[in-house]
Formats: sequence, C-alpha cells, structure tokens
Amino acid sequence: MNSYDWVSTMDLNDPDEYEFVEVSFKNGSRKEFYKNPTRCITGDIVLVEANGGGYDIGTIALSGELVRLQLRKKDTPESKVNFTVIRKANERDLERLENKLTLERDAMLQSRAIARTLDLDIKIGDVEYQGDMKKATFFFTANGRVDFRELVKAYAKEFKVKIEMRQ
Repeated sequence: MNSYDWVSTMDLNDPDEYEFVEVSFKNGSRKEFYKNPTRCITGDIVLVEANGGGYDIGTIALSGELVRLQLRKKDTPESKVNFTVIRKANERDLERLENKLTLERDAMLQSRAIARTLDLDIKIGDVEYQGDMKKATFFFTANGRVDFRELVKAYAKEFKVKIEMRQ
C-alpha cells in the first residue's frame, strides 16, 4: 500500500525539515530511502546514488515527517540509509529517463524470447535499467529452482550491461 503525502499539497512551512526522503522508481514498483542534502521536495524528479556505483533516476514520493513514520513502519533505522540524492534532474536527465523506459520495454520482450530459446521454466515479469544504463535488473518468477547461469551469460551478451536477476 502506498502512502499519500497530503501535507505537501498544503502551503505549510516546516521549520525542522527531515533529512531523509522516500524515492519511487517505475511509478512506485520500487521505493527506497535516501539522504536529502539538496532539500528537494515531494514530486521532484531526482538523480540518486545507486547500489554498486553509478546513479539512478526517480521521483520523490515522500518528504518531511511522513518519511520518519515510514522508516519506523518498515523497521529501517536511519543509520542504514547510506545513499543520497545527488541533484534535481535536468532536461538531459529526463530525456535519458524516456530512453530508459523505451529500452526496458524492448528488453523485456527480448529477454522473454531468449529464456524461451534456452528452454527454461522461467517467466520474466519486468526489466529495470539503472539510470546510468550500466546495469539491468530482471525480475522473474519460476516454479522451483532454476539454473539461469547460461541465461545471465546470454543476457550480458545481448544487452551489454551488468545483469542482476531477482525472483
């Protein structure tokens, strides 16, 4: 279930701004917490540090006191939030985001075809490229255990990026 930040739509100034934000990726399919030294607000499209280096592009879903409540609800201590918001996205970043979304759709179709040619009992549900296009995460479902080492090699050869598989 998503949280809606109804406080951000009101004209209220918060004298004690909270230093963390919740950033949403792919229309809320994945959300993570980040430090916010740039003081971006809810609704801003931002560049954030990515796990394993590089950066990603997302939208700030929550800011302020609601983030403190979400951290507590998800049992995430502030000390575990290691990555930061780099800056607000510019026009070039938004173009890159559009390109990324198109690539993700094409990659999902190609990845399903590759899995079928290798006769694997696996269903690719989604593909998500990192904002800097250096890594792709393939989300899949499978009945039982699947040896997908050959699949990862085929994906790396086809898409020429670092491959991560998530079940």
